[in-house]
Amino acid sequence: MIKIKNVTQPILITGSTGFVGANLTRFFVSRGLKVNIIIRKSSNIWRIKDIIHKINTHYVDLRDKTKLRKIIRKIKPKSIFHLAAYGAYSYQSDWKLIKSTILNGTINLLNECKKFKFNIFLNSGSSSEYGFKKNKMSENSLLEPNSYYAVFKSAATLFCQYEAVTNKLPIITVRPFHIYGQFEEPSRLIPTVIKNLLNNKSSKLVSSNIARDMIFIDDVIDLYLLIASKPKIKGEIFNIGSGKQRTIAEIYSELCNIIKINIKPVWNTMKDRSWDQANWRADMTSVQKIFRWKPKNSLKMGLTKTVDWYRHYYNKDSKL
Repeated sequence: MIKIKNVTQPILITGSTGFVGANLTRFFVSRGLKVNIIIRKSSNIWRIKDIIHKINTHYVDLRDKTKLRKIIRKIKPKSIFHLAAYGAYSYQSDWKLIKSTILNGTINLLNECKKFKFNIFLNSGSSSEYGFKKNKMSENSLLEPNSYYAVFKSAATLFCQYEAVTNKLPIITVRPFHIYGQFEEPSRLIPTVIKNLLNNKSSKLVSSNIARDMIFIDDVIDLYLLIASKPKIKGEIFNIGSGKQRTIAEIYSELCNIIKINIKPVWNTMKDRSWDQANWRADMTSVQKIFRWKPKNSLKMGLTKTVDWYRHYYNKDSKL
């Protein structure tokens, strides 16, 4: 059971129409809390459409400093969860748009929020900031970003850290690894394989030895809230992962066992992505030491819950 500990209202969430942001928003709403979200007029709200009437929705682009200033002045948020981003998918390749959304958007948001005394500003970085590593990726590892997305995520992380240390502000950055679960982007690995298996279809995949550190969305939300409840920590960076890596072959096999079907995938028929790697594992030592936290869901448990969710919602939303 995820608990809310010392998450002070008003709450502000950016990126609430995205995978993690939507799950975080839905969690707060399910607990009866009124949440403020910032979205663009063009945002696809399919993940939160059924609860949008329970949310204080503010329409603004984070790159628009004038409009953003007015909204932040109105909300005066105490707990800020910053998840808005662009460029995480291969079809999002415009580096100027990636920069303005991630870096400029983060700078604008933080500059406005720090005019008011907030309790926590939780910035969402990315494990892609580390680039390719042969060993576990720790928060102190050298940053070697391997995409424009990773470059500007790294820059936003460093900006947040500088502001936290220089101005003694409660700003923390998290670096999530491979998150999966309900409301994940339909084109990604887990949703694609689940939908294909449920329809008795094979999947075209990259190399079977590509590895990922997998963590279930409920555990991610749990850790987000736990970290947000520690406002005395300033400028720190924390990984969000399981500390274990699984190959795509292992993940596929596990899904076949859960769905009770045996359909062989077609390996090496999907175009390699620049970020695919055989080593991708989070060093969770810092999180375990400071927060005494470990994920509650094993890969089998998380995938089972995800499959159950898809079976229930598959025909309810055309997006799925």
